[in-house]
Amino acid sequence: MNFDDITALDKADPLAHKRNEFALPANTIYLDGNSLGALPKVVQSRVAEVVSQQWGEHLIRSWNDHQWIDLPTQVGEKIAPIIGAAAGQVICCDSISINLFKLLSSALSLNSGRNVVLSTEDNFPTDLYMVQGLSDLLGEDLCQLKLVSEHQIAQSLTEDVAVLLLTQVNFRTGQLLDMQALTKLAHEKGILVIWDLAHSAGATVVELDKCNADFAVGCGYKYLNGGPGSPAFLYVAKRHQTAVKQPLSGWMGHVKPFAFDAQYQGAEGINQYLCGTPSVLSMSALDAALDVWQDVSILQVRKKSIALADIFTQLIQSQSCLADLRLRSTNDSQQRGSQLAFAHDNAFAICQALIEKGVIADFRAPNILRFGFTPLYNSFEDIWNAVTILAEVVQSHLYKEPRFNKAGKVT
Repeated sequence: MNFDDITALDKADPLAHKRNEFALPANTIYLDGNSLGALPKVVQSRVAEVVSQQWGEHLIRSWNDHQWIDLPTQVGEKIAPIIGAAAGQVICCDSISINLFKLLSSALSLNSGRNVVLSTEDNFPTDLYMVQGLSDLLGEDLCQLKLVSEHQIAQSLTEDVAVLLLTQVNFRTGQLLDMQALTKLAHEKGILVIWDLAHSAGATVVELDKCNADFAVGCGYKYLNGGPGSPAFLYVAKRHQTAVKQPLSGWMGHVKPFAFDAQYQGAEGINQYLCGTPSVLSMSALDAALDVWQDVSILQVRKKSIALADIFTQLIQSQSCLADLRLRSTNDSQQRGSQLAFAHDNAFAICQALIEKGVIADFRAPNILRFGFTPLYNSFEDIWNAVTILAEVVQSHLYKEPRFNKAGKVT
């Protein structure tokens, strides 16, 4: 593959025009959208308007005049088609961690005769921490965490398992789990399933309704480009909504919050999963960011994601100086999310050297150099240039300079 081939791919890309909708910094190749999405230009104007006019001039009237109060449901409905959910099942609120606590509690209550929450050893830590915290609160008789490897999930679906908690795309390796098959297997054993979509929503084809999913959570700041600290979302299948009860009975989840009744009565439907006052600035940013998706097919996104990653891998393999980069993601693009992981003894230092050179990737302990591909704004030329710079960094041993081995609080 040569540069002319790369140029041809960009010219034929049906998503190429979306790149112009993002405020991408000059001389930067951004391959970390799987950690924090780039800034959509529409968000800049929306946040400025919310701050200066809605808040600055209209003050508290904006709860009604600008429908601040409806943002959680409005944003949830925009996210729903991206994750394959019909209306009335998705709401935007809080963080993944808090939403997981709600859903774990709900699922355990629905399956009260069982106590095991089954998850994977390499699941994202916050998911496991929330189960551990709930177990400490309730006691292991009601909630007990059991961890297995990804290839042991199916054989571990035993009669004592109440909840199967899985992340659809592994945050380190990018391994994509089969949502439909695993959900079906779990249901055959009477197990409810919670899916974490943090690394799949907006990057892969997610079909919650088609897969008969029970519950799901996801964040707004990765592929949905809602900004740092963007609120999360949760999904509860319509068939469960009359039977569930969530533990964080805050006033926004009340059927009539402004009646100020001393007795809690939860709202009907998905709104019962609201808790405290929504973060209007952050939620307005995410609301605007989701407008970028209005003319986008998730199938096109997935197709380009696979192509970007496959070409990246081919280019890596064509560089003899990069032979020490050991691919930790599967070669099967159909079983991979929108990221690639490479192991290297100096992964952290290489990542820091790349960032100085304008290629922003990220590091995951203990030795993973991770590249995320965001089809809405990454081009095929980005991939070509990133591998070229990576080869220069490794071949020149630039990464061995002491300044690239100093870790900050965030890696």
